[in-house]
Amino acid sequence: MDKNPSYDGRGVYCSGNQKAPVWFLTLSIGHPATRSCYLPENTALLATLLNSECSYAEYANLTNEFEVRECAREQQDHVVSPMASINGMEIPNFENYRIQTHLFSFTLPVNNILDLLAQTTQAVSDGNWLFLKPLPPGNYELILKGNIIDNSGNNFGSPSAFAGPVGWNYSTTYRLEVG
Repeated sequence: MDKNPSYDGRGVYCSGNQKAPVWFLTLSIGHPATRSCYLPENTALLATLLNSECSYAEYANLTNEFEVRECAREQQDHVVSPMASINGMEIPNFENYRIQTHLFSFTLPVNNILDLLAQTTQAVSDGNWLFLKPLPPGNYELILKGNIIDNSGNNFGSPSAFAGPVGWNYSTTYRLEVG
């Protein structure tokens, strides 16, 4: 987890494992962050904002795809006021950029972000996403933020067991140099 970009407060891992034509940007977990990143010219950005996911690894009580989908949807329903801005201009209607994925497989490595045993499992992700076309060369400030409402209605475990997006509701600022 020590090299996970979600825990990176400065942007040290911003370019790690990134490939053109699209780079992925993530939010900060557990604290606000300002990250400085160099972005190659002609590279689009995909950023997540308080994205939720549920998997069979996290919730052993889930037995089918419908239940995994409902788990992810229910978690994401606790996100309110998603916001994104670039150079001080708010991106309008960001709450409309919510999607849910198909059921997908993923592998949790040793020392993973979920603190679970290493394994391959299936999950569904539900969240607000921002896709930006390649920006012209220059400097940009991209800010991502959302808020979380009380999760006491979660029926997939007690509120203390609520897996997410708790801890992700911090502002993340990207200072991007496109060149």
